[in-house]
This record gives sequence, structure tokens and C-alpha cells, in this order.
Amino acid sequence: MNRRLLCSALWCLLVAASPLSAQHEDTSKPAQEKSAAEKVVENKPQAEVPPVQTHHALHVNGQTLNYTATAGMMPLKNDKGETEANIFFMAYTLDQPEAKRDGKRPLMFAFNGGPGSASVWLHLGAIGPRTVHMQQPDGTMPAPPYKVEDNENTWLTQTDLVFIDPVGTGYSRVTKPELLKNYLGLKGDTAAVGKFIRLYLDRYERWNSPLFLVGESYGTTRASALSGYMLQKYGVAFNGVVLMSTVLNFETLEFATGNDLPYVLFLPTYTATAWYHKKLDPSLEGDLQSALQQAQIFADGPYADALAKGDRLSAADRAQVVAGLAKFTGLSAHYIDLSNLRVDEPHFTKELLRDQHLNVGRLDSRYTGYEPSLVGAESETDPTMSIISSPFSASFHQYIRTELNYKSDEDYYLLGGGFSQVNDWDWGSAAEGFPNVTESLRKAFAGNPYMRLYVASGYYDLATPYFATEYTLAHLGLEPTETGRISTGFYDAGHMMYLKPSAQKKLHDDVATFIAGSLH
Repeated sequence: MNRRLLCSALWCLLVAASPLSAQHEDTSKPAQEKSAAEKVVENKPQAEVPPVQTHHALHVNGQTLNYTATAGMMPLKNDKGETEANIFFMAYTLDQPEAKRDGKRPLMFAFNGGPGSASVWLHLGAIGPRTVHMQQPDGTMPAPPYKVEDNENTWLTQTDLVFIDPVGTGYSRVTKPELLKNYLGLKGDTAAVGKFIRLYLDRYERWNSPLFLVGESYGTTRASALSGYMLQKYGVAFNGVVLMSTVLNFETLEFATGNDLPYVLFLPTYTATAWYHKKLDPSLEGDLQSALQQAQIFADGPYADALAKGDRLSAADRAQVVAGLAKFTGLSAHYIDLSNLRVDEPHFTKELLRDQHLNVGRLDSRYTGYEPSLVGAESETDPTMSIISSPFSASFHQYIRTELNYKSDEDYYLLGGGFSQVNDWDWGSAAEGFPNVTESLRKAFAGNPYMRLYVASGYYDLATPYFATEYTLAHLGLEPTETGRISTGFYDAGHMMYLKPSAQKKLHDDVATFIAGSLH
């Protein structure tokens, strides 16, 4: 199956030019090209290296929070006691007097997606105590050199935090090349991250803490799978799960022959994008929410009906749908007609601003960029990437060494480099169809009556559109009493909604309310 990755553009960019390599080469020996598998293999350690701990003070909202940062490796061992992989993590725990350590301080495990992404984006973009300075009003790239600063919207005010880099990302490595395949897949990845969580709860004695998960993009797939897996495998019941830019059912995202669902579910985000760039029909130029509401009604009704009829659609009905799509996408009726009523995301991002010699972003469609060819059918790059790659990569490398005192000459794989996402990832039994982890989430709701779910979506996200997320949530198969434990939030930004300062603040406040409401 030709599976399109959630962050394929970022993958290509970082593989082509990753600034996070501090590897010192031995020039006395001739250089040899390494395979992808060999790149993620480390020499088997003689003894486990203890994590590095540092102590810090965070100044936020008029108060000072003292906390401890822990950065290091968690070994994953087989039944023989042999280390097969080491997972790199960074944890932040609020310093509390002994008398106040009553086990009620929440603990949240965080990861990004890809698959193949390290946790740096959530870590230094939204959640951690320090953040990359990206304070332009629209979240665009600052001028170099870059810096990190206290994060006024850190979630450390509400919960302790553990950032996890799954095997093949960050500094996380296997000990033998042949072991890598065991971790590159939906099931293997879930089991490995689940084992890490169990080990962390053991080693740091946090079994009695209120427990939370947060995942972004493919990380939402992982978090949903873990919610059921951890309950069944280890008896770990999470108080809450936060999903940011969600994909649980890949049928909602994959434009494939015979699957018309994504065309319907992407349409409202096309409308939001055209509204932002002032390409909409004049009747829709005023209020965004009104435009989105009308787009959703059209998508769910006349548009879905027309696609379902296929070749049976009459010429008159087809003309009406073409006119409606032109109205809600900002594209010409002629282009839509030539596209047989089906405009996928790569064509939309290329076509919308073609007359201005621009394409729009996939991860955040507010952003625009120039491409070499003005006659190409699809976008070749995602303008969002030029905004985030350099600030995050340079800032992380400096931060991990100088503030967390963790020093390694290994490459830190932000997204890519550790393995080939397309060719190496095993999507499990659904490999020939559409991966779907909603059943695991449903079982978690059924088996844990106290678990709550918060789902955050950006209006300008063309990687995981908000309407596709709403469709998925409406098809979880939950009882009415269970749906009351789900809450949602929407943000006027893209896939990484925290790039926009006002959206980052709103996300913090919404999650703070969610965490407080999930404590019992």
C-alpha cells in the first residue's frame, strides 16, 4: 500500500540537511557508507550508564518553580537480560518538600509521531519548561541565531513530564542491526514505548501518580494504542489522554482509488485555507466559523451524496456540485471539473495560489512558499518546514548540551535518518488496507471508566484535518455515557498549533482544565 506519511516533507528536509550531527569522524581510516540499519546501532554498553540530572528554576506567571531535569537512556532487555535497545528520554519533575510528596502529583508521558519523529517538537514547542523563541504573531521563523527561553505556557505547572524518543528517533538505538525491524511497526512500537513506561514507573516509583499521555500526529495513533495496551498488559489505567492533530483511522486521510471519504473530510480545511488567503467566494469572506459551518453541511450532504453516486451522477447535479466546490475551495470550476470533483491535498496546496506563484503549507496552510515550477500538478515542498526546522534543531542541540548537560556525539534524529519510514514501517494486519486504532481506544474507555480524552485540532492543518478527527470521534462505537468523557478544542493555527503564541496559550489553558477535571 502506498502510505503517505504525516510529515513526509519534514522527513525529506531533515534527511537532506540535518544540523544535529555532532559526530566526530576518525580521519585515520577511510570513510565507509553506512546502511540505514547500521546508523541506528550503538556499541553494546559494558554497563548501564546512569541518566544525567540537573536542577533548574522556572520563572513563570510571577512565581518561581524549582524542578529537576533527568536525561538519559532506558534499556529495553529481552528475557535473557540482554539489552536490545536503549530509549532516550528527558524528564522534568517539580521539586517538592518531602511532606508534600503524597503521590498526587500527575505524571505525563509525551511523544511526537512521524513515524520516525523525536519528541523535540512538543518538548521545545509547547509543553516543556523551556521553549524555542518563536514569538512572531503568526508563529513564523525568527532570525538566527536562535534561543530558548522560559516557557510561560509549560505544562509543568500542572504535571511532571517525560519526553520519549522511540527507537530509531532522537538518540534511541538498537544494539544489533537485525533487531531494528522489531521496533519499526505499529505493534512493535507500541510494545516498546509501553515497556519504557512500565520501567519508568518502576524505577522512579510513580505507580500511584495520576497518569496521562499526550501524543501529536502519529503520536496520537501511538497514544490511543497504548491506552488499551497498557491497561491489558500492565494494568496501567490512565487518568487522561491528550491527542493533538489526530489520526486514529487512516481511511480518513488517505486519498486512494475507491476511498472517497478524505475528499469529504478535507473540504472544510480547504475552506479555512481559502478564507485565510482571501480566495473564497465573497459571500463567505466574513466570519470563519460561519464559512466552516456551511462547508461542513455541504461536505456531509450534497458533496458526499454526489461522490457516492459516482458515474450515476446526473449532469445537472454534477454542475451544482462543481459550483459548490468552487465556492468552498477558492478553486476554479474548470479545475474542479477536470479533477472529477476530487481534489486531493497535494493538488490543492499547489493550485490555490498558483496565480501568485505560491503554494500553501500542508502542516500549516497559513504559510506560503515559492517553488521552482509553476506548471507542476502537486506541491513539491511544504513551506512550514523552513519555519520550524532550523530553529528547533539548532536550539535543541545547544540546549541538551549546555542546560541539561547531556553530551553525545551521536546524531539526534529529529525526523528521519533512523530508518526509512515508507519502506521499513510495519503497519500490522491492516498493511493492505487502512490502519485503525480506534478499537484499542474503545476498549480503554470500556475498561477504565475514569479515563478522559482531550482532542486538539487546528483549522489550518492539512495533514490531519479537524473534520476527519470529528468523523473518527463520532465512529468510536462508545456508549452515550462514555462520550461525555471526551472534550475537544479548536485552534486558529495548523498541525503544530503551538507555533502561534495565542494558540499555545489557549492550548495550555485548555489542557490545564482537562487535567484538573481528570483528577479524582
